[in-house]
Amino acid sequence: MRRVRRGAHTTTASAASASAVLSVPAAAPAEAAAHYAARLAFEADVSDVRADLLAGVPGIVVVDSRSEEGWNQGRIPGALHIPTARIAELAPSLIDPAATVVTYCWGPGCNGATRAALAFARLGYQVKEMLGGFEYWVREGFAFDTAQGPDQRRVDDLTAPRSGISCAC
Repeated sequence: MRRVRRGAHTTTASAASASAVLSVPAAAPAEAAAHYAARLAFEADVSDVRADLLAGVPGIVVVDSRSEEGWNQGRIPGALHIPTARIAELAPSLIDPAATVVTYCWGPGCNGATRAALAFARLGYQVKEMLGGFEYWVREGFAFDTAQGPDQRRVDDLTAPRSGISCAC
């Protein structure tokens, strides 16, 4: 049986060929650490964004990049509304260049937050994309604002603990 070595990890060739997971060996720990640190430099999840907003952490600006219709349907309390097409026009007068911008759009099936993050980065802002978007904000049971006023939905059991308490990831 041939042994396959990748970084500090060794697996047998037969185990690798029989496994969808092991058919491409895992990265060495140092490579994995660099990869995941880089991902976290670009992304934030809804629980972390909410915790920072509730704590009043300075220097974070949350931006909803959706249309006026989307904004009116529901938005994160305290977020700014800057549709992606208007970021270059509006951001310089609304957002301190030293702030870290957190963008969001509808949800994971939409790349609007990614496009907005790119627009902010091109303007020189530090930026992160909120994973899950507005959809996961609502699914985790967090309060949101609408054109009619505040709203909140029951926690979706598939996305967060039923108690609504952070999963402590």
